[in-house]
Amino acid sequence: QVQLQESGPGLVKPSQMLSLTCTVSGGSITTSYYAWSWIRQPPVKGLEWMGAIAYDGSTYYSPSFKSRTSISRDTSKNQFSLQLSSVTPEDTAVYYCARRDQYGSSWYDLALFEGWGQGTLVTVSS
Repeated sequence: QVQLQESGPGLVKPSQMLSLTCTVSGGSITTSYYAWSWIRQPPVKGLEWMGAIAYDGSTYYSPSFKSRTSISRDTSKNQFSLQLSSVTPEDTAVYYCARRDQYGSSWYDLALFEGWGQGTLVTVSS
């Protein structure tokens, strides 16, 4: 069964870049037709889909994050990463990675995602 694990710094200063890595085991990030996504949950708020990178390297972003979000991958390590620039305290959240079929009905239907990592809390504070 596919397993995902988030990792990265737990504290980021405002205006800096948030960088996280998702390590995947039990499945290849190049397997058709999956997409590998980043999702976050700010305190007290609901889950927010941020973006994804598909099996072929194609990227997809939520309009809410597109301007300052970049998702990339390292196929040799079976990892994909998130970079969120110009962070503010409002970016404080638990960040998750998860897998879904690239051809699901909506990126925002989080019930379609599977293999959720445990999440990692990132605090944006000076």
